[in-house]
Amino acid sequence: MTEIIAGLHLSPPECLALLGAVALVVARWLPPAARPRVTVAAGAVLVLSAGVLAAVGFRWQMLPVLAAVALVSPFAVSPLLRRRSGRPAWRARWWLALPGSVACLGLIAVGPSAAWAFPVPGFPEPTGRFAVGTHVAQWTDPRRPETFTADPHDRRTVVVQLWYPARKSPPGAERAQYLGRTEHEARTVSDALARQVGLPGFLVDGVPRARTHAVFDAPVAGGGGRFPVVLFSPGSGGVRTQNTAWAEELAAHGYVVAALDHPYDSAAVVLTDGRTIRSRTASTGDRDKDEELAADWTAVRAADLGFVRTQLDRLDGGEITGPLAGRLDTARTAVTGHSMGGAAALLAARHDRRFDAVIDLDGYPHGPASPSLHQPTLALTQALTPATDPRYLPRLTEALERNSATSYRLTVPGAAHLTFMDGPLYLPPVPSIVGSLGRTRSPRVVAATTLAFLDATLRPGPGDPAAALSAYGDLSVHPPGDSR
Repeated sequence: MTEIIAGLHLSPPECLALLGAVALVVARWLPPAARPRVTVAAGAVLVLSAGVLAAVGFRWQMLPVLAAVALVSPFAVSPLLRRRSGRPAWRARWWLALPGSVACLGLIAVGPSAAWAFPVPGFPEPTGRFAVGTHVAQWTDPRRPETFTADPHDRRTVVVQLWYPARKSPPGAERAQYLGRTEHEARTVSDALARQVGLPGFLVDGVPRARTHAVFDAPVAGGGGRFPVVLFSPGSGGVRTQNTAWAEELAAHGYVVAALDHPYDSAAVVLTDGRTIRSRTASTGDRDKDEELAADWTAVRAADLGFVRTQLDRLDGGEITGPLAGRLDTARTAVTGHSMGGAAALLAARHDRRFDAVIDLDGYPHGPASPSLHQPTLALTQALTPATDPRYLPRLTEALERNSATSYRLTVPGAAHLTFMDGPLYLPPVPSIVGSLGRTRSPRVVAATTLAFLDATLRPGPGDPAAALSAYGDLSVHPPGDSR
């Protein structure tokens, strides 16, 4: 009943409220015999839809519609009451009523326009042959102190969400909540993300309402096969679920994606004991100081990735409980990340040869450029503009050219920094913010390019990844370079 209708960005009760509001305004201009019936019918529809919305929760996008109803109702109901009492019906002259009707219709139009600009995200249907399951785990590294707190006994804890190939769930199986295991967690994370970028939380209140295509703890796909693993680190302040559409597409094609929350860096991390850890990372405005801080935070993230890589070995071996015991092919593991997460992926791969491939989604390489990389690497970037940090391309090119394995840099036309995450699904389609690829095409392009690279590096076979990648943008290939 409250499922959002694709294309309209409204639920059925919201559509009914919208139609009822329009009918209430238009009734004034119908033939006299039709006005009472249309007014009564419109009122009944509005009462019914308002009752449903009151039960499931109003979205702020409906407030302009309700305001229009409040303005027009006295003028719509008054003639009916006067007629019922036997008094002559009174109506405002047309030249007075016309501006009011136009203004009310304008208010009503704001509702669907706002729902289009800030929708409940609709996730693209994965194109692979597998259904998708998801599982959340919380792991503590007993060997690593938590550097963000003063407690000497505090140890580094990360929350990891796994997306994996699953058996097809029965009809009606509840799909996983976006942004969290529960609606409360989803709203906590959504509010924190909004505050971090300076948006009022209500603007994106549709985001925690969204459902993905995965099913929590669904049975792993049959056949007994083992699946390559892809670790993911989100952007600065980002959360483990920020690339859900991408993760589901990879899982549907036979990969296990393990995405991390980085406590005290991610906007909000909800632990299993109910505590919420907020971000403590913030820039100072001093360019050199901020670069030093970013390098430190990147190093913490890289250590998190290495720790999770170890935990996945233990999960596969049955030392840790979970649905994927015996099904992970950790001998084929890629490390990936968006923005600062991309920098963390590069740094983790430099120091940990257990990672067999690297993907950097528009991430500036913070920290030292040595040691060199030794794994096939793909860097996806947005088009460079005069506003781009002039240090970005030289630093990235240096890392790719010094790699002892082949590296690829693909510049995706029409992409912006947020194209490489779920942002295009729920933010206003402003090219400078989310790029110009469109809500559906953005996640598909990012997934298709990373799949082409992963299939070539973790599932080597005939074919050249450069041929597949070049179809999506401007590709630069860096052959094996100086590995000093």
